[in-house]
Amino acid sequence: MTSFDTAGGDFSVSAEPSQPAAGTHRGAALAARLRRIQPGLVLAWLVLATVILWALVPGLFTGSDPLEGIPGGQLKGPSALHLLGTDSLGRDLYARVVYGAVHSLSGALAAVGVGLVVGTALGLAAGSVGGWIDDVVMRIVDVLLSIPTLLLSLSIIILLGFGTVNAAIAVGATAIAGFARLTRSEVVRVRRAEFVEAAFGSGGRFVAVLWRHILPNSLTSVIAYTALQFGWAILQISTLGFLGYGAPPPTPEWGLLIAEGRNYIATAWWLTAVPGLIVVAVVLSANRISQSLGRNAA
Repeated sequence: MTSFDTAGGDFSVSAEPSQPAAGTHRGAALAARLRRIQPGLVLAWLVLATVILWALVPGLFTGSDPLEGIPGGQLKGPSALHLLGTDSLGRDLYARVVYGAVHSLSGALAAVGVGLVVGTALGLAAGSVGGWIDDVVMRIVDVLLSIPTLLLSLSIIILLGFGTVNAAIAVGATAIAGFARLTRSEVVRVRRAEFVEAAFGSGGRFVAVLWRHILPNSLTSVIAYTALQFGWAILQISTLGFLGYGAPPPTPEWGLLIAEGRNYIATAWWLTAVPGLIVVAVVLSANRISQSLGRNAA
């Protein structure tokens, strides 16, 4: 930059202030993104992604048959040949855990789907219509919440029969009340918002306003709750399998694996410890992801 002194005729040259390089901005932005990464959340997504891949393509992770035992290979400890050892029939425990993911995850997904669809529909009707419909739905919800979930699940399974599908339906029925109550509270909150009143005031029909404005803005908390219920459903289905009300043998369902290994805790601890730790890891991962989704929704 050039400046002139009109009195003395002198002039001086001063340099323009240096601009930071574009690479500096990119480096600072990258460093800021790295600082925002939460290791616990990343680990939770990795655990959940690994288990989902187990369920979808188990053949990529093990070449062993989860149902075929090896003669003379009963109750072998973890080794290079059998990463997690073998069970009382000589079956590879790692293969059974990997192939069991599809049963536990599909059952939990079906259970959450039942609770989400039915519970959201009931909560939406109660919160949007109100009146006697609200009273009836919420009294039914109160009754469902007053019954212990395990007792209600066992009662439904006794009526429907044993099996993974029936266990998923039973667990899903116990989740309906929680979804209905949460959805109703969110619908009531959104129903009183100014943009909803403006939509009604501009001539919007009830169904159209409900579908375009109330329902989408009520689902943020419900989505976070769905992730939390997914972990809870895995735990409930594993509990039913452990008690003998879930998938029948020799299905490699995680709860059933824990039950089959409980008689060998003193001599083959891995039969119970490994499936139990996997269930705990998946449930904790789902809870961590649910917390992250809840904070983002808020």
